Amino acid sequence: MRSHDNHRQVKRRRVFYIPGYDPIHPRRYRELYRTESAAQAALSGYEITLSPRTGDGPYGWHVRSVQDGTAVEAEFQVLVWSDIVRDSMSNSIPATYGQLIRTAWVYISTGALWRLMKLRKGPVIAALYPVAMLLIQLGVAVGAALGVWALLSSILGWVACLPATALGYALLRWFRKIDNRLFAYYLMHDYAYSAALRGRTPNALQQRLCEFASLVDAALKDDLDEVLVVGHSSGAHLGVAVLAEHIRSALPDRDGPTLSFLSLGQVVPMVSFLPDATDLRADLQFLSQQEGVTWVDVSAPGDGCAFALCDPVSVTGVGTDAKKWPLVLSAAFTQTLSPERWRQLRWRFFRLHFQYLCAFDRAGAYDYFRVTAGPLTLGARFGDRAPSKSRIDTPVSKYRSVVG
Repeated sequence: MRSHDNHRQVKRRRVFYIPGYDPIHPRRYRELYRTESAAQAALSGYEITLSPRTGDGPYGWHVRSVQDGTAVEAEFQVLVWSDIVRDSMSNSIPATYGQLIRTAWVYISTGALWRLMKLRKGPVIAALYPVAMLLIQLGVAVGAALGVWALLSSILGWVACLPATALGYALLRWFRKIDNRLFAYYLMHDYAYSAALRGRTPNALQQRLCEFASLVDAALKDDLDEVLVVGHSSGAHLGVAVLAEHIRSALPDRDGPTLSFLSLGQVVPMVSFLPDATDLRADLQFLSQQEGVTWVDVSAPGDGCAFALCDPVSVTGVGTDAKKWPLVLSAAFTQTLSPERWRQLRWRFFRLHFQYLCAFDRAGAYDYFRVTAGPLTLGARFGDRAPSKSRIDTPVSKYRSVVG
């Protein structure tokens, strides 16, 4: 592993993309990259093409790009944990309401919810949305059932409870069927997964993270110029764990590829603020001190689903005098998207959470396709930039203990 080299030109890069809590096949990320990279290339005046990836290993694709007169090849691999996500979502309607109660209790009883509200209201509102929506759905179903009972009980007596109950449950099933538009069940499962063990990493996921770290280890032995790990949304704190695992177990290699980490739209505090997230807090502290990696964290206040411009190490309270990372930068949606495009996307909160992976019609310093397929390492591209003046780096978390 080479220490971050701000003068190294990239011709061959390996990109490991870690998605957030997403049950869908990773081909969606290939298609997103294909369409959005073509749009950005047309806007910014460079060349970029995709082709199928060959060989063993995780699902991915191959990118060829010519930027600033330099030809670059990048191999993408998606570090898949969608099967774990799907398993965690396979709950009945009553079980989901049980998750609602347990998850709300964890965040309220530990005081984590009140601490999170001190950072950004947007992601906290996003966390409360599935609770409110599921309770509204339950209220509608119960109200409809009681209405049918009131109409039929004088005629059918106690038998009226059967059609009343059937109607109420049918309404709940219908709400779940249209959750691809409401996202209430999806988000509830997401937050419940993080809170189930009060911040501890589930065993199945921990094993998968170790496998991811092995893939990073192997890539750093290849003939590459940069190995770039990208973590989006909850994939950001998984990336922290993967890189911490790799660095702890790897021997330094000054002649190997440059190692870089890009976290996008992170929601780290949703986990790191929980009482038993000692492993994650330890990983955050450890990674923030490393010379052998460049860590850039990009978010935007316009993204209501992320803890925008919140330094995940500092706000968790595990920063030390040896802290070097992350460099917190803003994607500044209101500046990098034209007024027309911003008006189109402003209230599409879920879509905005993915904007980091998309084209900007007024691209600034941050351009996902220059970062992942351009001729500069992450450190070379952003190494001279000052952190955002609007960043939040005040320690807020109540729980700051780390594993020794």
